[in-house]
Amino acid sequence: EAGRTLDAQRDLNTRLEARNAALDADVKDLKTGFDAVEERARTELGLIKPGEVFVQIPNDRP
Repeated sequence: EAGRTLDAQRDLNTRLEARNAALDADVKDLKTGFDAVEERARTELGLIKPGEVFVQIPNDRP
């Protein structure tokens, strides 16, 4: 009986570890994806967050 309980617990642990790894990968993808979207919105569209001040410095000087 104890052996079966231990085996069942090990099986559960293995499945939960796999689930945690998948969730961790999802979190990383979401963080990376959001950062990429935010960066693109800032650089390509000139968008800013509420409360931020946009400052543009020209590249060419007279």
